[in-house]
Amino acid sequence: MPTVDSVTMHEFLAGLERSRTVIVPCGSIEEHGPHLPLGTDTWHAVELAKAVSEKIFIWVAPPITYGLCRSSSNHPGTITIKGTTLRLFIQDILRGFYQQGLRRFLILSGHAGSTHMAMLVDACEELLLELHKGRFAVVSVNDLGRIAWKDIVETPSDSHAGEVETSVMEYLFPSYVKGRAPEEYPSFPPFLIVRNKRAFWKGGVWGNPGKASREKGKIIMERSVEALIEIIKSLEEEEPDGGS
Repeated sequence: MPTVDSVTMHEFLAGLERSRTVIVPCGSIEEHGPHLPLGTDTWHAVELAKAVSEKIFIWVAPPITYGLCRSSSNHPGTITIKGTTLRLFIQDILRGFYQQGLRRFLILSGHAGSTHMAMLVDACEELLLELHKGRFAVVSVNDLGRIAWKDIVETPSDSHAGEVETSVMEYLFPSYVKGRAPEEYPSFPPFLIVRNKRAFWKGGVWGNPGKASREKGKIIMERSVEALIEIIKSLEEEEPDGGS
């Protein structure tokens, strides 16, 4: 399935006869340690969405490349936006797709920050009350991991620029991977909202990149695609109350 921005208006209209479901990849411009590029989250989500569209007929939207990055906001290269900006922006995009006839919306986020994800969920919760024929799902790549590939990851608390993301980038874009960073985990004090976040997370890695491999990246991608297809099947089912 071609991406939304690559079809003509007549091709778009014809495609609606086959699918009214769209994946909206979301990412970030965010540090990923000294070895991975700032666009890692976006590329991860985009490549997953494209891989799904090669197996089933589904629309893939152009990505949202900026996100809410709280913990990494002091690190070089991170460009964060406000939560309200993200929420309103995703709502406008989904309203636009809805107006054009799409009815099923899967927000796929390569960035899994808790506040970022909360804004995406909140945006869709509000749209449930407004777009009465719409159905919504919000999924991060870390959510997929809990479903699909936790058995192959050796690092128990791997979360950011560690074993998983380094493996995926090694598989997808090996020329962009600049070696390996040391294993690291943040040490933020509980409950406190700190100004100098980098003081508690110097290298920007959350996990162990040394455990990464291209082979793991391939398996992670393949299993993630399978998990996403199952989520899409659920999204496209009729709701118990008859909503459609």
